[in-house]
This record gives sequence, structure tokens and C-alpha cells, in this order.
Amino acid sequence: MKVRADQWPSFSCLLPRHRWPHTLFPMTPLTTPDGRYLIVRGRLWRTTNPGLSEPQRERLVHELMDARRAVKSAKANQDGEALAAARRAVDSAKRGLGERGPVWWTDGERDWNRHLVKNSPYAGWFRNMDTRETTPRKGSEHAEG
Repeated sequence: MKVRADQWPSFSCLLPRHRWPHTLFPMTPLTTPDGRYLIVRGRLWRTTNPGLSEPQRERLVHELMDARRAVKSAKANQDGEALAAARRAVDSAKRGLGERGPVWWTDGERDWNRHLVKNSPYAGWFRNMDTRETTPRKGSEHAEG
């Protein structure tokens, strides 16, 4: 028997409607083979610089979350100056993480951040992916065995 999202057990009423049910069943994000990008809805998003130390990364992620909360608060209070400052703080944290600004890799390859994967050098690899399982399809050049 197939169960629709609105027929899930009663604990569903504890979650905001727009977050049901995917927050209970998180999927591992698909990452390009070189680890430079996450793929979300067919678009490439630059990953955090793997060269950051764990304390640096944790500090920057904390700053990013604080800045995002400040954006939400400024919007709720309709405070344009606070909103601009909070957005600058978000940008600063994302640059520190390597998700914006100069690329963190050193091989000279261009940045494909925010491009559709189908319009990037990753298009062929992505076509051969089974995105439901985030594993290469059988018979593709990236499949094992």
C-alpha cells in the first residue's frame, strides 16, 4: 500500500508543512568526483574548502548560521541597515569557507558555481548517474566492476 505524505503518522503535525517529509529522510547530497561541487536540483554549488582546519571550518559555519539568523531577524523587523549588514556577514563567512570568491583549487580550472550541471564539464558524468541512489549507472565509464 502506498502512503501519501499527508497520510504519515500523527507526528507529522509536529513539523512545519513545508519541511515534511524530506527532513525526516535526508538524502546524501550528490558531489562531483573532484569534490568541488554539490549538485542540487541540477545546479552546481561550490563546496567548502577541504583545506580548512576543522576549528576554522566550525568557526566559519557558526558565523554563517549567526549571520543567516540575523538576516531573518532584520527581515522580520524590516530593518534595511541590519539586513545589509547581515547579508555582508553571510557573504564574508561564505568567502571564508571557500564557497564564494576565489576558488580554493589550484589547477587553474574555472569556477562552475551556480551553473546547470548539464552546461558544465560534469554533464557527461552526471548523465551516467543514478541520482536516486547517487551511484553510477551500470555500464557507465564511472561504474565499478
